[in-house]
Amino acid sequence: MDTAPLTISQYLIRRLQEIGVSHVFGVPGDYVLDFLDEVVASPLHWVGNCNELNAGYATDGYARMKGVGAAVVTYGVGGLSILNAVAGAYAERVSMIVISGAPPTTRRQSGALVHHLVSDYRLQYDIFRKVTADAGILDDPATAPELIDRVLGRCLAERLPVYLELPADMARRVCAPPAQAYTVPVPRSDPESLSECVEEAVALLGKADHPMVLVGGEVSRLRLGSKTLALVERLELPFATMLSSKSVLPELHPQFIGLYQGNWSRPLVSKQVEASDCLLSFGAWMTDLDTGMFSTRLVPRNLIAAIGGHVQIRSHYYHNVQLADFVQALAAAAEPRSYTASHPVETYHIPEAYSPVDNQPLTAARFYERIDGFLDDQMVLLAEPGDSFCAAADFHVEEAENFIVQPFYASIGFCTPAALGVSLARPDKRAVVLTGDGAFQMTAQEVSTLLRNNCPAIILLVNNDGYLVERVLHDDGSYNDLQPWAYYRLPEVFGKNAVCMKVATEGELERALSVAEKETKRLVFIDVQIGKLDASAGLARLGAAFRATQEAHASARQANVRTERLTLR
Repeated sequence: MDTAPLTISQYLIRRLQEIGVSHVFGVPGDYVLDFLDEVVASPLHWVGNCNELNAGYATDGYARMKGVGAAVVTYGVGGLSILNAVAGAYAERVSMIVISGAPPTTRRQSGALVHHLVSDYRLQYDIFRKVTADAGILDDPATAPELIDRVLGRCLAERLPVYLELPADMARRVCAPPAQAYTVPVPRSDPESLSECVEEAVALLGKADHPMVLVGGEVSRLRLGSKTLALVERLELPFATMLSSKSVLPELHPQFIGLYQGNWSRPLVSKQVEASDCLLSFGAWMTDLDTGMFSTRLVPRNLIAAIGGHVQIRSHYYHNVQLADFVQALAAAAEPRSYTASHPVETYHIPEAYSPVDNQPLTAARFYERIDGFLDDQMVLLAEPGDSFCAAADFHVEEAENFIVQPFYASIGFCTPAALGVSLARPDKRAVVLTGDGAFQMTAQEVSTLLRNNCPAIILLVNNDGYLVERVLHDDGSYNDLQPWAYYRLPEVFGKNAVCMKVATEGELERALSVAEKETKRLVFIDVQIGKLDASAGLARLGAAFRATQEAHASARQANVRTERLTLR
Protein backbone atom coordinates (compact mmCIF):
# COMPACT_ATOMS: atom_id res chain seq x y z
CA MET A 1 0.00 0.00 0.00
CA ASP A 2 1.05 3.61 -0.66
CA THR A 3 2.08 5.07 2.71
CA ALA A 4 1.98 8.73 1.64
CA PRO A 5 -0.27 10.86 3.86
CA LEU A 6 -3.83 11.44 2.70
CA THR A 7 -6.44 13.99 3.54
CA ILE A 8 -9.66 12.71 5.10
CA SER A 9 -11.38 13.37 1.76
CA GLN A 10 -8.77 11.36 -0.15
CA TYR A 11 -8.97 8.51 2.33
CA LEU A 12 -12.75 8.31 1.95
CA ILE A 13 -12.56 8.51 -1.84
CA ARG A 14 -9.98 5.69 -1.95
CA ARG A 15 -12.21 3.48 0.16
CA LEU A 16 -15.21 4.25 -2.07
CA GLN A 17 -13.21 3.12 -5.10
CA GLU A 18 -12.07 -0.05 -3.36
CA ILE A 19 -15.63 -1.15 -2.54
CA GLY A 20 -16.78 -0.65 -6.13
CA VAL A 21 -18.17 2.89 -6.33
CA SER A 22 -17.40 4.57 -9.67
CA HIS A 23 -20.00 7.36 -9.69
CA VAL A 24 -21.04 9.77 -6.95
CA PHE A 25 -24.42 11.52 -7.12
CA GLY A 26 -25.43 14.72 -5.42
CA VAL A 27 -25.82 18.49 -5.27
CA PRO A 28 -23.02 20.91 -4.30
CA GLY A 29 -23.17 23.31 -1.37
CA ASP A 30 -20.66 25.48 0.39
CA TYR A 31 -19.98 23.07 3.27
CA VAL A 32 -18.99 20.27 0.90
CA LEU A 33 -17.11 22.07 -1.88
CA ASP A 34 -13.60 21.15 -0.71
CA PHE A 35 -14.58 17.49 -0.65
CA LEU A 36 -16.11 17.79 -4.13
CA ASP A 37 -12.84 19.28 -5.42
CA GLU A 38 -11.16 16.05 -4.33
CA VAL A 39 -13.92 13.95 -5.94
CA VAL A 40 -13.49 15.73 -9.27
CA ALA A 41 -9.70 15.29 -9.08
CA SER A 42 -10.10 11.55 -8.44
CA PRO A 43 -11.09 8.71 -10.78
CA LEU A 44 -14.66 8.93 -9.42
CA HIS A 45 -17.26 10.40 -11.78
CA TRP A 46 -19.30 13.24 -10.30
CA VAL A 47 -22.99 13.24 -11.34
CA GLY A 48 -24.78 16.45 -10.43
CA ASN A 49 -28.50 16.04 -9.84
CA CYS A 50 -31.35 18.56 -9.93
CA ASN A 51 -32.04 18.10 -6.22
CA GLU A 52 -30.93 15.93 -3.34
CA LEU A 53 -34.00 13.69 -3.27
CA ASN A 54 -33.37 12.75 -6.89
CA ALA A 55 -29.71 12.14 -6.05
CA GLY A 56 -30.82 9.69 -3.37
CA TYR A 57 -33.11 7.82 -5.76
CA ALA A 58 -30.35 7.71 -8.39
CA THR A 59 -27.95 6.31 -5.79
CA ASP A 60 -30.55 3.69 -4.84
CA GLY A 61 -30.91 2.54 -8.45
CA TYR A 62 -27.13 2.48 -8.86
CA ALA A 63 -26.66 0.45 -5.67
CA ARG A 64 -29.26 -2.13 -6.70
CA MET A 65 -27.22 -2.82 -9.82
CA LYS A 66 -23.66 -2.55 -8.43
CA GLY A 67 -24.14 -3.52 -4.79
CA VAL A 68 -23.34 -0.10 -3.31
CA GLY A 69 -23.75 3.58 -4.19
CA ALA A 70 -22.77 6.97 -2.77
CA ALA A 71 -24.36 10.42 -2.61
CA VAL A 72 -22.91 13.76 -1.51
CA VAL A 73 -24.98 16.65 -0.13
CA THR A 74 -24.51 19.77 1.90
CA TYR A 75 -25.73 20.36 5.43
CA GLY A 76 -29.33 20.88 6.52
CA VAL A 77 -31.16 21.76 3.32
CA GLY A 78 -29.31 19.02 1.44
CA GLY A 79 -29.20 16.38 4.14
CA LEU A 80 -32.85 16.66 5.06
CA SER A 81 -33.86 16.74 1.39
CA ILE A 82 -32.24 13.36 0.66
CA LEU A 83 -33.71 11.85 3.81
CA ASN A 84 -36.78 10.32 2.14
CA ALA A 85 -34.61 8.39 -0.30
CA VAL A 86 -32.43 7.15 2.57
CA ALA A 87 -35.52 5.99 4.45
CA GLY A 88 -36.59 4.04 1.37
CA ALA A 89 -33.15 2.45 1.11
CA TYR A 90 -33.31 1.49 4.78
CA ALA A 91 -36.78 -0.06 4.41
CA GLU A 92 -35.73 -2.03 1.33
CA ARG A 93 -32.15 -2.88 2.40
CA VAL A 94 -30.11 -0.98 -0.16
CA SER A 95 -26.42 -0.18 0.46
CA MET A 96 -26.37 3.63 0.19
CA ILE A 97 -23.57 5.84 1.55
CA VAL A 98 -24.57 9.44 2.31
CA ILE A 99 -21.75 11.94 2.76
CA SER A 100 -22.89 15.30 4.08
CA GLY A 101 -20.78 18.39 4.40
CA ALA A 102 -21.19 20.28 7.68
CA PRO A 103 -20.27 23.60 9.26
CA PRO A 104 -16.66 23.87 10.48
CA THR A 105 -15.85 22.34 13.86
CA THR A 106 -14.95 25.77 15.24
CA ARG A 107 -18.50 26.99 14.55
CA ARG A 108 -19.90 23.83 16.12
CA GLN A 109 -17.84 24.31 19.26
CA SER A 110 -18.94 27.93 19.65
CA GLY A 111 -22.59 27.20 18.89
CA ALA A 112 -22.70 29.85 16.16
CA LEU A 113 -26.04 30.23 14.34
CA VAL A 114 -24.80 29.45 10.85
CA HIS A 115 -26.93 29.08 7.72
CA HIS A 116 -28.68 25.72 7.12
CA LEU A 117 -28.71 24.99 10.85
CA VAL A 118 -32.10 23.87 12.20
CA SER A 119 -31.75 23.89 15.97
CA ASP A 120 -28.56 22.23 17.16
CA TYR A 121 -25.51 20.74 15.50
CA ARG A 122 -26.38 17.11 16.32
CA LEU A 123 -29.91 17.17 14.93
CA GLN A 124 -29.10 15.99 11.39
CA TYR A 125 -26.76 13.29 12.70
CA ASP A 126 -29.38 12.08 15.20
CA ILE A 127 -32.06 11.95 12.50
CA PHE A 128 -29.90 9.91 10.15
CA ARG A 129 -29.03 7.45 12.91
CA LYS A 130 -32.73 6.44 12.84
CA VAL A 131 -32.61 5.35 9.18
CA THR A 132 -29.07 4.03 8.79
CA ALA A 133 -27.10 1.04 9.99
CA ASP A 134 -24.31 3.30 11.25
CA ALA A 135 -23.34 6.98 11.27
CA GLY A 136 -20.29 9.01 12.14
CA ILE A 137 -18.95 12.57 12.28
CA LEU A 138 -15.46 12.93 10.82
CA ASP A 139 -14.30 15.67 13.18
CA ASP A 140 -10.95 14.17 14.24
CA PRO A 141 -8.16 13.24 11.77
CA ALA A 142 -6.77 10.72 14.26
CA THR A 143 -9.96 8.63 14.32
CA ALA A 144 -11.38 9.37 10.84
CA PRO A 145 -9.81 6.36 9.03
CA GLU A 146 -11.09 3.86 11.57
CA LEU A 147 -14.52 5.51 11.59
CA ILE A 148 -14.77 5.47 7.78
CA ASP A 149 -13.81 1.78 7.64
CA ARG A 150 -16.31 0.86 10.34
CA VAL A 151 -19.23 2.73 8.78
CA LEU A 152 -18.59 1.43 5.26
CA GLY A 153 -18.25 -2.07 6.67
CA ARG A 154 -21.67 -1.88 8.28
CA CYS A 155 -23.15 -0.64 5.02
CA LEU A 156 -21.83 -3.59 3.03
CA ALA A 157 -22.30 -6.28 5.65
CA GLU A 158 -25.88 -5.36 6.53
CA ARG A 159 -27.00 -4.04 3.12
CA LEU A 160 -28.31 -0.85 4.69
CA PRO A 161 -27.60 2.87 4.20
CA VAL A 162 -24.99 4.67 6.31
CA TYR A 163 -24.19 8.33 7.01
CA LEU A 164 -20.89 10.21 7.25
CA GLU A 165 -20.77 13.88 8.22
CA LEU A 166 -17.69 15.82 7.14
CA PRO A 167 -17.17 19.29 8.66
CA ALA A 168 -15.87 21.76 6.08
CA ASP A 169 -12.58 22.37 7.93
CA MET A 170 -11.83 18.62 8.08
CA ALA A 171 -11.98 17.90 4.35
CA ARG A 172 -8.31 18.77 3.75
CA ARG A 173 -6.92 17.68 7.12
CA VAL A 174 -4.25 15.01 6.86
CA CYS A 175 -4.90 11.55 8.32
CA ALA A 176 -3.10 8.21 8.37
CA PRO A 177 -3.15 6.29 5.06
CA PRO A 178 -4.84 2.89 4.84
CA ALA A 179 -2.70 0.11 6.26
CA GLN A 180 -4.06 -2.29 3.63
CA ALA A 181 -6.62 -2.53 0.87
CA TYR A 182 -10.19 -2.56 2.09
CA THR A 183 -11.66 -5.99 2.80
CA VAL A 184 -15.43 -6.20 2.71
CA PRO A 185 -16.59 -7.74 5.99
CA VAL A 186 -18.72 -10.85 5.63
CA PRO A 187 -21.13 -11.72 8.45
CA ARG A 188 -20.51 -15.22 9.73
CA SER A 189 -22.96 -17.64 11.26
CA ASP A 190 -22.52 -19.31 14.61
CA PRO A 191 -21.20 -22.75 13.53
CA GLU A 192 -23.10 -24.74 16.14
CA SER A 193 -26.37 -22.93 15.54
CA LEU A 194 -25.96 -23.33 11.77
CA SER A 195 -25.20 -27.03 12.06
CA GLU A 196 -28.22 -27.77 14.27
CA CYS A 197 -30.47 -25.64 12.09
CA VAL A 198 -29.43 -27.41 8.88
CA GLU A 199 -29.78 -30.82 10.54
CA GLU A 200 -33.39 -30.12 11.53
CA ALA A 201 -34.21 -28.64 8.13
CA VAL A 202 -32.75 -31.64 6.29
CA ALA A 203 -34.79 -34.01 8.45
CA LEU A 204 -38.03 -32.19 7.64
CA LEU A 205 -37.17 -32.07 3.95
CA GLY A 206 -36.54 -35.80 3.92
CA LYS A 207 -39.98 -36.51 5.38
CA ALA A 208 -41.87 -34.09 3.15
CA ASP A 209 -43.95 -35.08 0.15
CA HIS A 210 -44.48 -31.59 -1.25
CA PRO A 211 -41.53 -29.36 -0.30
CA MET A 212 -40.76 -26.17 -2.17
CA VAL A 213 -38.89 -22.86 -1.90
CA LEU A 214 -40.39 -19.37 -1.50
CA VAL A 215 -37.81 -16.79 -2.55
CA GLY A 216 -38.20 -13.36 -0.90
CA GLY A 217 -36.78 -9.87 -1.26
CA GLU A 218 -33.80 -10.44 1.02
CA VAL A 219 -32.39 -12.94 -1.49
CA SER A 220 -32.31 -10.14 -4.03
CA ARG A 221 -30.81 -7.53 -1.69
CA LEU A 222 -28.11 -9.87 -0.39
CA ARG A 223 -27.34 -10.89 -3.98
CA LEU A 224 -27.91 -14.56 -3.25
CA GLY A 225 -29.70 -15.46 -6.47
CA SER A 226 -26.96 -17.76 -7.76
CA LYS A 227 -26.64 -19.62 -4.44
CA THR A 228 -30.40 -20.08 -4.22
CA LEU A 229 -30.60 -21.25 -7.82
CA ALA A 230 -27.86 -23.80 -7.10
CA LEU A 231 -29.92 -25.15 -4.19
CA VAL A 232 -33.21 -25.48 -6.09
CA GLU A 233 -31.45 -27.14 -9.02
CA ARG A 234 -29.40 -29.58 -6.93
CA LEU A 235 -32.36 -30.61 -4.77
CA GLU A 236 -34.82 -30.36 -7.71
CA LEU A 237 -37.18 -28.21 -5.67
CA PRO A 238 -39.92 -26.12 -7.26
CA PHE A 239 -39.82 -22.43 -6.32
CA ALA A 240 -41.96 -19.32 -6.28
CA THR A 241 -40.91 -15.69 -5.97
CA MET A 242 -42.63 -12.57 -4.61
CA LEU A 243 -43.01 -9.06 -6.01
CA SER A 244 -39.93 -7.86 -4.08
CA SER A 245 -37.88 -10.76 -5.47
CA LYS A 246 -39.38 -11.00 -8.95
CA SER A 247 -36.88 -12.36 -11.49
CA VAL A 248 -34.08 -12.88 -8.93
CA LEU A 249 -34.26 -16.46 -10.23
CA PRO A 250 -35.03 -17.13 -13.91
CA GLU A 251 -38.74 -17.00 -14.63
CA LEU A 252 -38.41 -19.38 -17.59
CA HIS A 253 -36.82 -22.01 -15.35
CA PRO A 254 -38.72 -25.35 -15.50
CA GLN A 255 -38.99 -25.44 -11.68
CA PHE A 256 -40.51 -21.95 -11.41
CA ILE A 257 -44.21 -22.12 -10.53
CA GLY A 258 -44.94 -18.37 -10.50
CA LEU A 259 -45.28 -15.27 -8.36
CA TYR A 260 -46.82 -15.73 -4.91
CA GLN A 261 -48.92 -12.89 -3.42
CA GLY A 262 -51.45 -14.72 -1.28
CA ASN A 263 -54.94 -14.47 -2.77
CA TRP A 264 -53.61 -12.35 -5.63
CA SER A 265 -51.62 -15.30 -6.98
CA ARG A 266 -52.74 -17.55 -9.79
CA PRO A 267 -54.79 -20.36 -8.18
CA LEU A 268 -52.23 -23.07 -8.94
CA VAL A 269 -49.43 -21.01 -7.36
CA SER A 270 -51.26 -20.17 -4.13
CA LYS A 271 -52.49 -23.76 -3.80
CA GLN A 272 -49.01 -25.24 -4.13
CA VAL A 273 -47.27 -22.77 -1.83
CA GLU A 274 -49.90 -22.99 0.90
CA ALA A 275 -50.25 -26.79 0.66
CA SER A 276 -46.50 -27.41 0.86
CA ASP A 277 -45.63 -29.63 3.83
CA CYS A 278 -42.12 -28.15 3.99
CA LEU A 279 -41.89 -24.59 2.73
CA LEU A 280 -38.36 -23.19 2.68
CA SER A 281 -38.96 -19.45 2.98
CA PHE A 282 -35.74 -17.60 2.13
CA GLY A 283 -35.72 -13.90 3.01
CA ALA A 284 -39.46 -13.38 2.52
CA TRP A 285 -40.74 -9.95 3.59
CA MET A 286 -44.33 -10.42 4.68
CA THR A 287 -45.38 -6.92 3.64
CA ASP A 288 -48.88 -5.99 2.53
CA LEU A 289 -48.06 -5.95 -1.20
CA ASP A 290 -45.87 -9.07 -1.13
CA THR A 291 -48.65 -10.97 0.64
CA GLY A 292 -51.66 -9.68 -1.30
CA MET A 293 -52.82 -7.48 1.58
CA PHE A 294 -51.94 -10.17 4.15
CA SER A 295 -54.02 -12.84 2.43
CA THR A 296 -51.40 -15.61 2.75
CA ARG A 297 -52.38 -18.89 4.40
CA LEU A 298 -49.03 -20.39 5.32
CA VAL A 299 -49.08 -23.16 7.93
CA PRO A 300 -46.48 -22.41 10.65
CA ARG A 301 -45.69 -26.07 11.35
CA ASN A 302 -44.72 -26.54 7.69
CA LEU A 303 -42.56 -23.42 7.49
CA ILE A 304 -38.79 -23.03 7.64
CA ALA A 305 -38.32 -19.25 7.66
CA ALA A 306 -34.84 -17.79 7.20
CA ILE A 307 -34.56 -14.00 7.34
CA GLY A 308 -32.62 -11.26 9.11
CA GLY A 309 -29.83 -13.53 10.34
CA HIS A 310 -32.20 -15.97 12.04
CA VAL A 311 -34.03 -19.16 11.14
CA GLN A 312 -37.30 -20.36 12.63
CA ILE A 313 -38.34 -23.98 12.26
CA ARG A 314 -41.69 -24.56 13.91
CA SER A 315 -41.15 -23.42 17.52
CA HIS A 316 -37.35 -23.53 17.31
CA TYR A 317 -35.35 -20.33 16.81
CA TYR A 318 -31.77 -20.44 15.55
CA HIS A 319 -30.03 -17.12 16.05
CA ASN A 320 -27.00 -15.82 14.18
CA VAL A 321 -27.57 -17.96 11.11
CA GLN A 322 -26.85 -15.96 7.96
CA LEU A 323 -29.06 -16.63 4.96
CA ALA A 324 -26.11 -17.16 2.63
CA ASP A 325 -24.58 -19.79 4.93
CA PHE A 326 -27.92 -21.51 5.49
CA VAL A 327 -28.71 -21.79 1.78
CA GLN A 328 -25.24 -23.09 0.95
CA ALA A 329 -25.07 -25.57 3.82
CA LEU A 330 -28.57 -26.88 3.16
CA ALA A 331 -27.79 -27.43 -0.51
CA ALA A 332 -24.74 -29.49 0.47
CA ALA A 333 -26.42 -31.52 3.22
CA ALA A 334 -29.83 -32.42 1.78
CA GLU A 335 -30.30 -35.42 -0.47
CA PRO A 336 -31.49 -34.62 -3.99
CA ARG A 337 -34.74 -36.20 -5.15
CA SER A 338 -37.14 -34.86 -7.70
CA TYR A 339 -40.21 -33.15 -6.28
CA THR A 340 -41.39 -31.56 -9.47
CA ALA A 341 -43.78 -34.40 -10.28
CA SER A 342 -45.90 -33.47 -7.26
CA HIS A 343 -45.70 -29.76 -8.10
CA PRO A 344 -47.16 -29.23 -11.56
CA VAL A 345 -45.76 -26.13 -13.23
CA GLU A 346 -47.72 -23.94 -15.59
CA THR A 347 -45.08 -23.84 -18.30
CA TYR A 348 -44.59 -20.43 -19.80
CA HIS A 349 -45.93 -20.24 -23.31
CA ILE A 350 -44.96 -17.37 -25.55
CA PRO A 351 -48.23 -15.50 -26.09
CA GLU A 352 -49.63 -14.99 -29.53
CA ALA A 353 -48.07 -12.08 -31.34
CA TYR A 354 -49.61 -8.78 -30.33
CA SER A 355 -51.64 -7.49 -33.24
CA PRO A 356 -52.44 -3.78 -32.88
CA VAL A 357 -55.69 -2.35 -34.13
CA ASP A 358 -54.47 0.85 -35.69
CA ASN A 359 -57.16 3.33 -34.62
CA GLN A 360 -58.28 1.49 -31.49
CA PRO A 361 -57.94 3.69 -28.37
CA LEU A 362 -55.38 2.31 -25.94
CA THR A 363 -56.60 0.55 -22.81
CA ALA A 364 -54.51 -0.27 -19.78
CA ALA A 365 -54.79 -4.00 -20.42
CA ARG A 366 -53.65 -3.75 -24.04
CA PHE A 367 -50.85 -1.31 -23.18
CA TYR A 368 -49.37 -3.55 -20.49
CA GLU A 369 -49.76 -6.61 -22.70
CA ARG A 370 -47.72 -4.88 -25.39
CA ILE A 371 -44.99 -3.69 -23.01
CA ASP A 372 -44.58 -7.21 -21.62
CA GLY A 373 -43.79 -8.38 -25.15
CA PHE A 374 -41.60 -5.36 -25.91
CA LEU A 375 -39.08 -5.93 -23.12
CA ASP A 376 -35.95 -7.93 -23.88
CA ASP A 377 -32.91 -9.20 -22.00
CA GLN A 378 -30.94 -6.01 -22.63
CA MET A 379 -33.52 -3.86 -20.84
CA VAL A 380 -33.94 -3.14 -17.13
CA LEU A 381 -37.57 -2.38 -16.25
CA LEU A 382 -38.16 0.11 -13.44
CA ALA A 383 -41.82 -0.11 -12.42
CA GLU A 384 -43.11 2.86 -10.46
CA PRO A 385 -45.15 2.27 -7.28
CA GLY A 386 -48.80 2.29 -8.34
CA ASP A 387 -50.50 0.84 -11.37
CA SER A 388 -47.11 0.25 -13.00
CA PHE A 389 -45.76 -2.22 -10.45
CA CYS A 390 -49.18 -3.82 -10.04
CA ALA A 391 -49.21 -4.55 -13.76
CA ALA A 392 -45.53 -5.51 -13.96
CA ALA A 393 -46.03 -8.33 -11.45
CA ASP A 394 -47.53 -10.31 -14.34
CA PHE A 395 -44.75 -9.51 -16.81
CA HIS A 396 -42.27 -12.20 -17.86
CA VAL A 397 -38.77 -11.00 -16.95
CA GLU A 398 -36.05 -13.55 -17.55
CA GLU A 399 -32.77 -11.99 -16.42
CA ALA A 400 -32.10 -11.69 -12.69
CA GLU A 401 -31.13 -8.01 -12.71
CA ASN A 402 -33.69 -6.76 -15.21
CA PHE A 403 -36.46 -5.71 -12.81
CA ILE A 404 -36.42 -2.95 -10.20
CA VAL A 405 -39.36 -2.09 -8.00
CA GLN A 406 -39.84 -0.46 -4.60
CA PRO A 407 -42.75 -2.54 -3.26
CA PHE A 408 -42.32 -1.92 0.47
CA TYR A 409 -41.52 1.79 0.90
CA ALA A 410 -43.36 2.58 -2.36
CA SER A 411 -42.30 6.20 -2.83
CA ILE A 412 -43.78 7.53 -6.06
CA GLY A 413 -41.34 9.45 -8.21
CA PHE A 414 -38.60 6.89 -7.47
CA CYS A 415 -38.13 5.39 -10.91
CA THR A 416 -37.14 8.31 -13.16
CA PRO A 417 -34.05 9.31 -11.12
CA ALA A 418 -33.35 5.65 -10.25
CA ALA A 419 -33.06 5.04 -14.01
CA LEU A 420 -30.12 7.44 -14.03
CA GLY A 421 -28.32 5.29 -11.48
CA VAL A 422 -29.17 2.11 -13.38
CA SER A 423 -27.96 3.58 -16.68
CA LEU A 424 -24.60 4.62 -15.25
CA ALA A 425 -24.10 1.43 -13.26
CA ARG A 426 -24.89 -0.79 -16.25
CA PRO A 427 -24.26 1.02 -19.54
CA ASP A 428 -24.65 -2.31 -21.34
CA LYS A 429 -28.35 -2.33 -20.38
CA ARG A 430 -31.14 0.08 -21.32
CA ALA A 431 -33.34 1.45 -18.56
CA VAL A 432 -37.08 1.34 -19.28
CA VAL A 433 -39.18 3.45 -16.90
CA LEU A 434 -42.84 2.57 -16.48
CA THR A 435 -44.36 5.47 -14.57
CA GLY A 436 -47.54 7.48 -14.09
CA ASP A 437 -48.21 11.17 -14.50
CA GLY A 438 -48.54 11.73 -10.74
CA ALA A 439 -45.24 10.03 -9.98
CA PHE A 440 -43.48 11.71 -12.87
CA GLN A 441 -44.44 15.20 -11.73
CA MET A 442 -42.58 14.49 -8.46
CA THR A 443 -39.14 14.09 -10.08
CA ALA A 444 -39.58 15.13 -13.73
CA GLN A 445 -36.53 17.40 -13.74
CA GLU A 446 -34.18 14.41 -13.55
CA VAL A 447 -34.90 13.74 -17.23
CA SER A 448 -32.47 16.62 -17.80
CA THR A 449 -29.74 14.73 -15.93
CA LEU A 450 -30.43 11.61 -17.98
CA LEU A 451 -29.99 13.73 -21.11
CA ARG A 452 -26.89 15.46 -19.76
CA ASN A 453 -25.25 12.08 -19.15
CA ASN A 454 -26.35 10.64 -22.52
CA CYS A 455 -28.42 7.89 -20.93
CA PRO A 456 -30.64 6.35 -23.64
CA ALA A 457 -33.51 5.43 -21.32
CA ILE A 458 -37.04 4.74 -22.53
CA ILE A 459 -39.67 6.53 -20.43
CA LEU A 460 -43.22 5.22 -20.79
CA LEU A 461 -45.49 7.68 -19.01
CA VAL A 462 -49.04 6.44 -18.38
CA ASN A 463 -51.01 9.66 -18.59
CA ASN A 464 -54.42 9.08 -16.99
CA ASP A 465 -55.00 12.55 -15.58
CA GLY A 466 -54.16 12.16 -11.91
CA TYR A 467 -53.48 9.79 -9.04
CA LEU A 468 -55.01 6.55 -10.30
CA VAL A 469 -54.13 4.44 -7.26
CA GLU A 470 -55.98 6.76 -4.91
CA ARG A 471 -58.95 6.83 -7.27
CA VAL A 472 -59.09 3.03 -7.26
CA LEU A 473 -58.60 2.70 -3.51
CA HIS A 474 -61.03 5.41 -2.51
CA ASP A 475 -63.91 7.37 -3.99
CA ASP A 476 -62.58 9.88 -6.45
CA GLY A 477 -61.99 13.38 -5.13
CA SER A 478 -60.63 16.60 -6.57
CA TYR A 479 -57.43 16.06 -4.56
CA ASN A 480 -56.51 13.34 -7.08
CA ASP A 481 -56.45 15.77 -9.98
CA LEU A 482 -53.25 17.15 -11.51
CA GLN A 483 -52.43 20.10 -13.69
CA PRO A 484 -52.09 18.52 -17.14
CA TRP A 485 -48.65 18.90 -18.72
CA ALA A 486 -47.51 18.51 -22.30
CA TYR A 487 -45.25 15.73 -21.03
CA TYR A 488 -43.87 14.71 -24.39
CA ARG A 489 -42.50 18.26 -24.85
CA LEU A 490 -40.43 18.25 -21.66
CA PRO A 491 -37.25 16.71 -23.10
CA GLU A 492 -37.22 19.58 -25.61
CA VAL A 493 -37.40 22.06 -22.72
CA PHE A 494 -34.37 20.43 -21.12
CA GLY A 495 -32.29 21.40 -24.13
CA LYS A 496 -30.91 18.11 -25.40
CA ASN A 497 -31.77 15.96 -28.36
CA ALA A 498 -34.37 13.32 -27.49
CA VAL A 499 -37.18 11.48 -29.21
CA CYS A 500 -40.56 12.57 -27.84
CA MET A 501 -43.95 11.17 -28.82
CA LYS A 502 -47.56 11.17 -27.66
CA VAL A 503 -49.72 8.12 -28.37
CA ALA A 504 -53.39 7.38 -27.83
CA THR A 505 -54.10 4.38 -30.08
CA GLU A 506 -52.66 0.92 -30.47
CA GLY A 507 -51.21 1.79 -33.85
CA GLU A 508 -49.51 4.92 -32.53
CA LEU A 509 -48.00 2.94 -29.65
CA GLU A 510 -46.68 0.32 -32.06
CA ARG A 511 -44.99 2.93 -34.22
CA ALA A 512 -43.54 4.68 -31.15
CA LEU A 513 -42.05 1.44 -29.79
CA SER A 514 -40.56 0.73 -33.21
CA VAL A 515 -38.81 4.11 -33.05
CA ALA A 516 -37.61 3.34 -29.51
CA GLU A 517 -36.03 0.07 -30.68
CA LYS A 518 -34.14 1.87 -33.43
CA GLU A 519 -33.07 4.94 -31.43
CA THR A 520 -30.65 3.08 -29.18
CA LYS A 521 -28.39 6.08 -28.50
CA ARG A 522 -31.03 8.65 -27.54
CA LEU A 523 -33.55 9.02 -24.74
CA VAL A 524 -37.05 8.13 -25.91
CA PHE A 525 -40.06 9.62 -24.13
CA ILE A 526 -43.55 8.28 -24.87
CA ASP A 527 -46.61 10.02 -23.39
CA VAL A 528 -49.25 7.25 -23.30
CA GLN A 529 -52.86 8.48 -23.14
CA ILE A 530 -55.01 6.11 -21.05
CA GLY A 531 -58.55 6.52 -19.72
CA LYS A 532 -58.91 8.26 -16.36
CA LEU A 533 -60.09 5.19 -14.41
CA ASP A 534 -58.61 2.48 -16.64
CA ALA A 535 -56.38 0.32 -14.43
CA SER A 536 -54.42 -2.92 -14.69
CA ALA A 537 -55.87 -6.17 -13.35
CA GLY A 538 -53.26 -6.02 -10.58
CA LEU A 539 -54.40 -2.61 -9.36
CA ALA A 540 -58.03 -3.72 -9.55
CA ARG A 541 -57.12 -6.61 -7.19
CA LEU A 542 -55.39 -4.18 -4.84
CA GLY A 543 -58.40 -1.86 -4.86
CA ALA A 544 -60.84 -4.69 -4.13
CA ALA A 545 -58.68 -5.98 -1.27
CA PHE A 546 -58.30 -2.49 0.20
CA ARG A 547 -62.02 -1.81 0.10
CA ALA A 548 -62.81 -5.21 1.63
CA THR A 549 -60.40 -4.45 4.48
CA GLN A 550 -61.97 -1.05 5.04
CA GLU A 551 -65.47 -2.56 5.11
CA ALA A 552 -64.32 -5.23 7.58
CA HIS A 553 -62.88 -2.55 9.86
CA ALA A 554 -66.09 -0.53 9.62
CA SER A 555 -68.18 -3.60 10.52
CA ALA A 556 -65.89 -4.34 13.47
CA ARG A 557 -66.23 -0.76 14.73
CA GLN A 558 -70.02 -0.95 14.48
CA ALA A 559 -70.03 -4.25 16.36
CA ASN A 560 -67.87 -2.71 19.10
CA VAL A 561 -70.24 0.24 19.40
CA ARG A 562 -73.23 -2.09 19.77
CA THR A 563 -71.39 -4.11 22.42
CA GLU A 564 -70.50 -0.95 24.36
CA ARG A 565 -74.12 0.20 24.28
CA LEU A 566 -75.34 -3.14 25.60
CA THR A 567 -72.73 -3.02 28.34
CA LEU A 568 -73.82 0.47 29.40
CA ARG A 569 -77.42 -0.68 29.61
